[in-house]
Amino acid sequence: MSVKPRLELVSFKICPYVQRAVIALNEKGAEYTLTHLVPGEEPDWFKQVSPMGKVPVLLVDGTPVFESAVIMEYVDEVYGPQLHPEDALQKALHRAWVEYCSSLLGAQYRMATARDREGFQAARTELEQGLQRVSDALPLEVPYFSGARFALVDTAFAPLFMRLAILKRDYGLEMVFSDRVQAWSDALLARKSVQTSVVDNFEDVFRMFLRNSGGYLAARA
Repeated sequence: MSVKPRLELVSFKICPYVQRAVIALNEKGAEYTLTHLVPGEEPDWFKQVSPMGKVPVLLVDGTPVFESAVIMEYVDEVYGPQLHPEDALQKALHRAWVEYCSSLLGAQYRMATARDREGFQAARTELEQGLQRVSDALPLEVPYFSGARFALVDTAFAPLFMRLAILKRDYGLEMVFSDRVQAWSDALLARKSVQTSVVDNFEDVFRMFLRNSGGYLAARA
């Protein structure tokens, strides 16, 4: 019986890219520890393990693996069951949509922190249009990206939907997207691996982040 490595995930509490990695680890039932850092107050050792100065970083028996998509792939290879498709083309397409999701997370961040109405609306439109492109790629039968089977690409989108749900509930932000995207979001947010992928007071932390950003959305609330 092989011995699994000791895993330590270096994190910011608010980071959606960290949350991706946590969901993947949760889906696998892997044992790991979380080390939360404060943005702007990173210790010197963090600079040694994160060449890009970003989280997440997964320390595998002390060896750093960085970039969320790479961490997700590593976790999927080492821990069963495999969440990526077996077919090479389908796997490539899923990887491409994981990357596309990163652009949507960028739009969501710009929307949430925009200083004025114009910037807010521009980012909102970009995000809505991006979600429509994703909707066109979804199967008619949801709940997940590939249909009935939860896949690694689903872990990438769940943090986006969690933040949009908070923005809707707490700030009255209504996004325009299809019924298929809504059903997909509902299925992801109902999943235990997603619900347990953030700190217990995540909504408070997220609201504090928005207040501190001084953006249009927080000021409007």
